[in-house]
Amino acid sequence: MSFHAIDPAPARLNRSELAVPGSQPSLFEKAASSAVDVVFLDLEDAVAPNEKEQARRNIIAAINDIDWGNKTLSVRINGLDTHYMYRDVVDVLEQAGQRLDLLMIPKVGTAADVYALDMLVTQIEAAMQLQKRIGFELIIETALGMQNVTEIAAASRRNESLHFGVADYAASTRARTTVIGGVNPDYAVLTDPLGNQERQSHWGDMWHYALARMVVACRANGLRPIDGPFGDFQDADGYTAAAKRAAVLGCEGKWAIHPSQVALANAVMSPSEAEITQAKRILEAMAEAEKAGKGAVSLDGRLIDYASIRQATVMVEKAAQLSD
Repeated sequence: MSFHAIDPAPARLNRSELAVPGSQPSLFEKAASSAVDVVFLDLEDAVAPNEKEQARRNIIAAINDIDWGNKTLSVRINGLDTHYMYRDVVDVLEQAGQRLDLLMIPKVGTAADVYALDMLVTQIEAAMQLQKRIGFELIIETALGMQNVTEIAAASRRNESLHFGVADYAASTRARTTVIGGVNPDYAVLTDPLGNQERQSHWGDMWHYALARMVVACRANGLRPIDGPFGDFQDADGYTAAAKRAAVLGCEGKWAIHPSQVALANAVMSPSEAEITQAKRILEAMAEAEKAGKGAVSLDGRLIDYASIRQATVMVEKAAQLSD
């Protein structure tokens, strides 16, 4: 391992993250009683310009008045390029900062964007004598943000997670798609002709590179990588497939833009009983190998070594987190 130590962000369950528009207070209680890990109350894209101020008031009241239990609570503020942003931060933190856990910052393009928010939040915390440090969730959803993702991930001690905002990222990169997440039949590999056999088309994941790049930036800086929205909330199979691809790459959570997606995210992003059992068997086998002075051993016909211990430990720790 490198001599450089990576300080992990505060440990939070982040399998599912439910978006709740601030302009629809009728949904707040339902979100609070749901099985979601993180709720973000939205002041940005889901709220029309003429509803921004009322949505902000709705969110402040909801944070203070609703019993959110042990849920992690976040607010997505408006972008730094809008005149709504500073009032979002000041009003929400000054009036409801004691209960809030996170601020979600959209369309982060440079490390300086994060620095600016860090400065403002630090001043408010000091002025209000807030006892809890507010963390940051940063959405990577522009070409500029993806270009600077490594510097963004390291820009503040408040950073806890990066989220892939697929829709705005598609617009920023001028990708030829109008769907939010999911796959595209034109992003496919066509097999070569083989005699008289029909050529096969194999669809690919057009978001693979972007998501993988974000995951690396997260893990290199101790942050949680979270996959963003999947627009067709009636397509449970498509959502589950997208969540599984993200999980395989290293993401530990996915957005839910509809309550029906919460259970899907929780299921995909939780290790199965079989996976937990296998991880424990690996740790037990390696413990026996160490006693015998060995650095590697065979288990079920496969080689396991100290790298296997690190992989298995991640799985067992996640299981322990879920049981708390």
